[in-house]
This record gives sequence, structure tokens and C-alpha cells, in this order.
Amino acid sequence: MRHTSTSTALITSLLLASSSLVSAAGTLGFALGTKLADGSCKFQKDYESDFDSIKTASSARLVRGYAASDCNFAEYILPAAQKKGFKVILGVWPDTDDSFNADKTALSTYATKFADVVYAVTVGSETLYRGNFTGSELLGKINEVKAILPNAKVGTADSWNKYADGTADPLIKGGVDLLLVNAFPYWQAQPIANATSTYFSDIQQALAHIQSVSGSLSSIEVWNGETGWPTTGGTSYGTATAGDEHAKTYWNDAVCAMLKWGVNVFYFEAFDEPWKPMSVGDTGLASDETHWGAMKADRGAKFPLTC
Repeated sequence: MRHTSTSTALITSLLLASSSLVSAAGTLGFALGTKLADGSCKFQKDYESDFDSIKTASSARLVRGYAASDCNFAEYILPAAQKKGFKVILGVWPDTDDSFNADKTALSTYATKFADVVYAVTVGSETLYRGNFTGSELLGKINEVKAILPNAKVGTADSWNKYADGTADPLIKGGVDLLLVNAFPYWQAQPIANATSTYFSDIQQALAHIQSVSGSLSSIEVWNGETGWPTTGGTSYGTATAGDEHAKTYWNDAVCAMLKWGVNVFYFEAFDEPWKPMSVGDTGLASDETHWGAMKADRGAKFPLTC
């Protein structure tokens, strides 16, 4: 899809077209990694320090992870969250039997013990986008997890276009509790001048389709599950350019506007992760994912995290 440059008129038209989706101001959360800057696993005290920094820098009191068993994530983050007044969305990685079973064990062991701080559970992260599962297959995995935690909200996280194009319809029709919609204008190679309009268009398309299938958004809790912009040190992607000033602009113009629209947003991510290896995207080019934090690896904020 081609997008024109950012304009107030375009964003306004999106808001008016989707006024039925708007509620009170949205809630901010952060994606949070399981490892320290050197790649070693975090422990409870490290998560407590993470929470202190997030609380100082922003209004967020909610974080999300991706695999409950990775670096014993659930074991260490849940007591830290309880101590610091945060809630957590735990993740399950269903892509292999080993990871799926390990995460289910972590949930049954720790999520039941700290149920008061478990906000929800997501099964899979962009598994539909990668083609690992069909919608029906992923729904089966979600239902397996729901059986372990019948009182918890359980759903998934995936790319906005997999909701907009109907791939996720079996989940919507299957009665999942929670859907996280990821949207990154950066990975669509959009310049910062066009990022906000692209972001709003992507989220609007996903929300509108979910609403059309479900009949109402009141039966499913929907968040923007990931969005963000890489800062200085990151690589460029087409006409999308990394940099602190661009990330600050994206935060102020896109993220804060989405929250004001009434959509809950998880920013990717809380802290830089310099341990990450270079990854290869759809273009076949190597990309740097070590500088996506709103804060540095030492937990210092790169720009004001307020709206």
C-alpha cells in the first residue's frame, strides 16, 4: 500500500471514520526483554530495577514478555512486579513443542501463584505473519493455555495486516479474550514525515476488520501490541532512518496521538538490547535490532517519555 505524506486532515479523517472505536485515553505499556546488556539472564532484582526506571520515566505500569520460560522470565518477573506495583502480560512461544511445553509449565507453576499481577497471556508473536500456524491451529494452542489459566485473559499478538486481511478471523470468531496488533511504519520503509499517517491507517484497518467480524470491540480487548522507532546507532530501512530525534518525533506525534485516540499501546521496547545479533528481514538485508529502546541499556531515558 502506498501512503501519502502525513497530514492533519488524513489523521482527522481516520479518527472520524472510526469514532465508534474511540474510548477514554489509552494505556501505555512497554515490551521488556529477559536479558541484560551482556546477554546474561535477568533475575528478580534486575526486573525491580527495570520497573523503577520505567516508573520514573513514564506513566506505564504494565509490561509484556514473549516466552514465560525464557531465562525463567515468569519466575523472576512476577514477584518483582508484585513488589513494584506492575502487571505483566506473559508470553507463550508455541512455535516448537519444546518451547510450548516449557512455557505452559512456567505458567502453571508461577502464573497461578502470582495471578494478581498477571494481566494476560499471549500465545505466539507474529506466528500468523510468519506462516507458522493457520488461524485455526493457533486458536487450538490458545485454548490449551486457556485450560491452564481459565480465569486469565488469553490471546495472541500479530502484525496488523494479518488482522486486516482475515487471516486471524478464526481467533476473532473463536472467542479469544485479547488481541495485540503490531504496527511499525519503520518496517514499511516509511520516512518519519509519513510515519504517523501510516501508523494510524494500519491500526484503523485492523480495528475496523476486527469490529466487522466480531460485531463489537467490547467482546475482545485490543491493544497496539508493538510499535516503535530505532534510535541512534540503528540502521536505516529504505527511507526510514534511525535516530534519537526521529524516535522522539515518532513518540510525540504517533504514540501519544494513538493513546489520545483511546488505543492502548505497547512501545517496543523499554531498553536497548546490545546483545542481540543482526537479523535478516524480508528483504534479505541484515538489520540492527539493538537500538529500539526508549531507554538505553543502562536504563537512562533517551527523550522524555511523557505525553
